[in-house]
Amino acid sequence: MKLRTEKSTAFSIELFPPKDELGESRLWEVVEELALLNPDSVSVTYGAGGSTRDRTIRIADELTAHTGIPTVAHLTCVGSTRAELEQILDQYQDAKISTILALRGDPAGGPDAPWISTPNGLDHADQLVDLVCARGNFAVGVAAFPDGHPASHGNFAMDIQTLLRKEAHGASFATTQFFFDISAYLRLVDALASAGSHLPIIAGVLPITNFKQLTRMAELGGTPIPASIGERFAAIAGDEGAGIELGIEIATQLCLELISSGVPGIHFYTMNKAAATAAIVKNIGLR
Repeated sequence: MKLRTEKSTAFSIELFPPKDELGESRLWEVVEELALLNPDSVSVTYGAGGSTRDRTIRIADELTAHTGIPTVAHLTCVGSTRAELEQILDQYQDAKISTILALRGDPAGGPDAPWISTPNGLDHADQLVDLVCARGNFAVGVAAFPDGHPASHGNFAMDIQTLLRKEAHGASFATTQFFFDISAYLRLVDALASAGSHLPIIAGVLPITNFKQLTRMAELGGTPIPASIGERFAAIAGDEGAGIELGIEIATQLCLELISSGVPGIHFYTMNKAAATAAIVKNIGLR
């Protein structure tokens, strides 16, 4: 995973596997547009509960082959045995994918649903980090939560200890859930540094293209939406074009603040749309 140098800030994009062939056709159109920006890497997610595992593996393989952009492949513990996870890692290695984002993953019922163990499977991300490190020559990333992981119920110290444990098991970088208040990101970075961590924390940024969709995602992930953002979108309710422009403006400002703070990289949650992310990347001078 390429990170920030003194002269530049790395940026990456995230895609999710569509559910059908039509969606996949549209996905490749987005990939072609975003590839023109020459991102440092592209990542491919699992669906909720691991529901798109096979499509994720295939698309990650094809991305690497067709674009030449380094691919970060997601891997979760949900619904897979240890043997199945090892088989997936072997497939990724055969596809020349060298970076894995190792996640426990959310249960099919969402982040707040009870965790259901898979027989002969794994229950925690640090166990998955161990498995990835032992299986191949992969760089391993993990997730970080500036606004707190839903399962920690506001226990910030628990979140820090979880990240430190993942680092001790072999993680070499972390990518955050999306957030809107840079102070939350900086608090996380400072707390880790104070605890002796050397883990680079890549900032996850979500360009708002649909406020109702954002509200649902924020509720699931426990990300607070500042009242000021809600008020600005309420003032232009019903104007889709104005909403997209406002989302670009908000994300652009956040990215500029992050770059000024020395962020090692910015990771865009594209929601399989190209225009907003492309505009932000150009606005902040990354390409």
